Amino acid sequence: MMTLLQDYGLTQELLLILAIDLTIAVSLLTAMRYLQGWSVKVNSSHELAEKDNAAFGISTAGAVLALGVVLTGAITGAAAPDYLTEAIGMGAYGVFGMLLIKVGRVMHDKIALNNIDKNSQILKGNLSVALVDAAAAVATAIIIRASLLWVEDLTINTFIAIGTAFVVSQLMLVLLTRLRENRYSARNQGACMQEALAKGHTALAIRHAGHMLAMALTFNAASHFILFSPTAYVTNLLGWLCFSLVMLLALSLLLKLVKLLVLARINLADEIERQHNVGLASVEVAISIAIALILTGLMA
Repeated sequence: MMTLLQDYGLTQELLLILAIDLTIAVSLLTAMRYLQGWSVKVNSSHELAEKDNAAFGISTAGAVLALGVVLTGAITGAAAPDYLTEAIGMGAYGVFGMLLIKVGRVMHDKIALNNIDKNSQILKGNLSVALVDAAAAVATAIIIRASLLWVEDLTINTFIAIGTAFVVSQLMLVLLTRLRENRYSARNQGACMQEALAKGHTALAIRHAGHMLAMALTFNAASHFILFSPTAYVTNLLGWLCFSLVMLLALSLLLKLVKLLVLARINLADEIERQHNVGLASVEVAISIAIALILTGLMA
């Protein structure tokens, strides 16, 4: 059996390293599930299995998926020279990623969704707010993963660089939310997008979630263009900021063009915002993510 594994390049040392990574990953995913309940001072098992709170389940699913995305960035790459270094590296990146996801959610709640109480809405079963919350967590994770693949080694400068990309990502999520809010308000006689989400506007939530995920996916291209310099703190910050703004602009222009072609003769604003057309919102999400993936592929 070992001979067969070795034929495929799977040595005993590599298998042990894989086991270490998998054990740490599963442990962190388990912790993330319970952290969801602890953060809002509720019993997660009670919310999920007894109250059957679908909104809490969606929010928890977003957090767990987000951590899984981050962990793929921590696992990808060459194995460490010894088991202890591998465990420390995987654990450090995993815990740091979990911390950033949590901080990102708090920032999103306090800044992007500043007009509503997200946790209260989710505990009440608001699916729309839960969808936006889950998408924000996954979008943050996609950007953290991109930064993990961008950095090198395991030093304090590495974590500063990851934190830099994280700060830019939160700024861009807030900017995107404000742009979407202004457009919604202009088309709906000054109505507030956040209030619409609080009232359970599912189609609007699906569309906004798709835009956040699409924007996050374009960040993957940054690691191919921005050279990692451990001590160039300002250069790293400006690099991520400028690149993210350019990609957001490119994505917005392409989406506008493609939607005019793919969804010709359909009034998206009326269908999604006023008629709550979940089907069309889902199609718009698919278009947004598809264009983001294509754009990222071209940049890579």
